[in-house]
Amino acid sequence: MANISIPLPRTGLLSIRNCSTKRPSFATSASPFRITCSVVREGELDGSENKARLFSFNTIKGVACGILAAYTVTSASFPVIAATQRLPPLSTEPNRCERAFVGNTIGQANGVYDKPLDLRKCDFTNEKSNLKGKTLSAALMSDAKFDGADMTEVVMSKAYAVGGSFKGVDFSNAVLDRVNFGKADLQGAVFRNTVLSGSTFDEAKLEGAVFEDTIIGYIDLQKICRNTSINEEGRAELGCR
Repeated sequence: MANISIPLPRTGLLSIRNCSTKRPSFATSASPFRITCSVVREGELDGSENKARLFSFNTIKGVACGILAAYTVTSASFPVIAATQRLPPLSTEPNRCERAFVGNTIGQANGVYDKPLDLRKCDFTNEKSNLKGKTLSAALMSDAKFDGADMTEVVMSKAYAVGGSFKGVDFSNAVLDRVNFGKADLQGAVFRNTVLSGSTFDEAKLEGAVFEDTIIGYIDLQKICRNTSINEEGRAELGCR
């Protein structure tokens, strides 16, 4: 347990005692934090101190302990919030899957969109015409099926495709920037002349995937080359060592 105390002279108006911090229960492996602050009651004051001073004392003390609480939460909780971030509830919008055929009307490379594009659990198997060239920035695609679809020239910046099925999808000339393909099925997918900057493929199935003339950064290349499901031809096309 870590303690923080603020010593102040008793000759003045303030004397803060028993103000300590202890990590709250949402912290990770570190010991828990808790904020505790005592309040001086009227009977504890010298006879010369009146109720007005008592009120001022407790008010300023509350502010001081509030600052300590804010510091504790700020320093301890942010990494945990990021680590436990969850997806929003599945959209109940009618015909939400058909929105993929329009895409993000103001979608940009940084994932800006006019409203969320929730394609989770949608089935676009063998879709050959309506997805080509669409902007699907920041789309939620987990557990969706795109097997055999033509997704040439699509823009999928910051899309979330964890657990999606993209078997045999043609991603030629597409921009797949910062897409999370974790545990996705990409067997036989074609990434010909495709931008893969910042995209991740942790535990993805990449057997038979084509990486001809793929545009990828060195760090991203090192990460994807660690995927053991890529065959020798794919590794040669990527330049894995």
